Amino acid sequence: MADAHILVENVSKVFSAGGRDVAALLDIDLAIPPGQFVCLLGPSGCGKSTLLNAIAGFAPPTRGRVLAGGVPVAGPGPERGMVFQEYALFPWMTVAQNIGFGLEIKGMARGQVAARVAGLLELLALEDFARRYPKDLSGGMRQRVAIARVLALDSPVLLMDEPFGALDALTRRNLQDELLRIWAAWKKTVVFVTHSIEEAIYLADRIVVMTYRPGTVKRDMRVDLPRLRDPAAPEFNALKRELGMLVMEEQQRHHAAEMRAAAVD
Repeated sequence: MADAHILVENVSKVFSAGGRDVAALLDIDLAIPPGQFVCLLGPSGCGKSTLLNAIAGFAPPTRGRVLAGGVPVAGPGPERGMVFQEYALFPWMTVAQNIGFGLEIKGMARGQVAARVAGLLELLALEDFARRYPKDLSGGMRQRVAIARVLALDSPVLLMDEPFGALDALTRRNLQDELLRIWAAWKKTVVFVTHSIEEAIYLADRIVVMTYRPGTVKRDMRVDLPRLRDPAAPEFNALKRELGMLVMEEQQRHHAAEMRAAAVD
């Protein structure tokens, strides 16, 4: 697709483990237009993070290719910002220093760095924590800083690998709402990995359900529910049931594969 911001063409990924090859992805085709919020959904072992890492340029595919903005992905790049579950903050830097680090590496003038950092501190309600260190922050605050650091670089594509998975339910919902507000205002293209069906429905324009290994596209589904979405609404729960059946099928395949492997051992 000529108008795709992210284009995944016939992507397969094979890892070597324990003297044998393991197919993580098989013949993935995916076209993501600019500004779309896409969730990759599925149980553990379905290749969600492997696909995200291929888009990020961290793990090139064994076969096929990934394009970002029409350019083949050959490695990490500033046009694709990545937010990890583990926060990945520098413990010796303050919140403000963490947010501005990438801008300083790019050689941006000190005054411009300070102005952009100040704007992001305000955007993510971090003004009172600018001089604090990561050890002084809650998990939710640390993730706000990680998001702010990626936003500072103004990457048009935001890649997120289960960024809220380790947070409590209330903090998770608050950050989901913050992310939707930022996405609506900044018009980023978002690819978001999650194993939570409710989170995928709450956030996404589109949900890509993946199969258990090797990961393929089981269902590519548009989410047409109006925002903000109510998890108690009948339409929300009908979609949750449909997706739940799809994911459970793959979870059962995963369990069966583990049982077979245990029997062989």
